[in-house]
Amino acid sequence: MSATDATATDLQQEAARQITICNACRYCEGICAVFPALQMQRSFAAGDIDYLANLCHNCGACYHDCQFSPPHEFAIDLPRTLARVRQESYAHYAWPAALAPAFQRNGLVIAMAAALSVAAFLIGMILWNDPGALFSAQTAPEGFYALMSHNAMVAVFGPVFLFALFAMGMGLRNFWSDANAVRSVEGDSPSLWQAIRDAGSLRYLDGGGAGCFNETDKPTDNRRLYHHLTFYGFLLCFAATSAGTVYHYGFDRVAPYAWWELPKVLGNIGGVALAIGTGGLLAAKRAQLPALRDARTLGMDVGFTLMLFLTAVTGLALQFLGGTAAMGTLLALHLGVVFALFLTMPYGKFVHGLYRFAALCRFAMARRNGLQQARASGKPVAS
Repeated sequence: MSATDATATDLQQEAARQITICNACRYCEGICAVFPALQMQRSFAAGDIDYLANLCHNCGACYHDCQFSPPHEFAIDLPRTLARVRQESYAHYAWPAALAPAFQRNGLVIAMAAALSVAAFLIGMILWNDPGALFSAQTAPEGFYALMSHNAMVAVFGPVFLFALFAMGMGLRNFWSDANAVRSVEGDSPSLWQAIRDAGSLRYLDGGGAGCFNETDKPTDNRRLYHHLTFYGFLLCFAATSAGTVYHYGFDRVAPYAWWELPKVLGNIGGVALAIGTGGLLAAKRAQLPALRDARTLGMDVGFTLMLFLTAVTGLALQFLGGTAAMGTLLALHLGVVFALFLTMPYGKFVHGLYRFAALCRFAMARRNGLQQARASGKPVAS
């Protein structure tokens, strides 16, 4: 069994070799969705390999359980190999494709350079308009909007955000098209709901029940907790921004808002959760076992997580120090980080959430279709 697609890369061919051995062994079939998914087929095109790679949650359990992992001559290291395939897939499906290589090679550098450049530009703009405003306490009712109006923020950040959404949508379309190029699956509501539950609970980030392997050969649930805090913290922050948008345009209630109002409550809770979650993920990445870590994927991985961490920290600092002389500098730094986050979203680790959810949808659909076909043919089906 090997990658049957002539366009498959060397890395995809190596992943297919390892998957072939896994498919014959089947010792790890209860760990996560990858193993039952690969058992549904006997040959793998390039799109199949990308689908399986994004279905992998990198819990590390299969590496520790595998009797063929290094130094065995079969050299099965599925977590690291699929992590490399995932990183390759981000660039392969990125839109426009011309931007992908630069972000792939220098993700952390580009993200930090963009954040600092935008922050410096905003500081210069504030100094140009009112040299004394940058280091003065802003006590006006409009808060930091006295330094940069709401309409100006929308004009600067709106197009970048909309471009990021469109670019990620195009990448997701390309990924789904490749994943279904050889073996298409029929969509249905129960499968979609199952994928939503699996994604929302991080079902497959538990190593088959024992937990993730990260800094030692003892599994824990730390990475799962940090991912939950990051994911739901981000959603709460997005909900806070959405609530503020509804207040502003729907009810003509202009920011800033009182601490007990919905935008502030959601934003503060989400910001704290996001800061703790991303801080934990950065520490976990630093302590990860060498056998599970690939230096070639660190730049964009760390760059994206760091941007989320800095977004949360600078946002919270702006919230609690907004009435002091530090407001101007904090506003410029926060907006610079947010701009860099939007700019890099389609070309780094953020898209893994979209591709992983699509992979979970495809897995749920393929499994449901397989069960229906088995029942229709009269074959016994495990409950």
